[in-house]
Amino acid sequence: MRNDKDNLIVKLTFEFALKIIAYSEEIRQTNRFEMASQIFRSGTSIGANIKEAQNAESRADFIHKFKIAAKEADELNYWLMLCEKSEFYPNPKEELLKELHAINLIVSKIISSSKKA
Repeated sequence: MRNDKDNLIVKLTFEFALKIIAYSEEIRQTNRFEMASQIFRSGTSIGANIKEAQNAESRADFIHKFKIAAKEADELNYWLMLCEKSEFYPNPKEELLKELHAINLIVSKIISSSKKA
């Protein structure tokens, strides 16, 4: 299932992961290492799973990897909501939350389209 041409969701999630790295480093500077690690892991895992899906062995494997990416995105959303509501963490930028929402929509659409194909 390998496809080496430009891939929007791979590019989006890679760029998003870079922003997540920066945000987790901002949290680390407040000595909140546990939250920074959770955000780093779930936020970078989205793109890693989508990238891995590009080498899927079957359609079912492709869908499975995208479902894992969707779960990681949901987990990241939870951590970002905690940061947003807690007085102890820097608020995530609105842009970060909007990008996560857009990625969620695209991932959901890819999953549903792949199931129909």
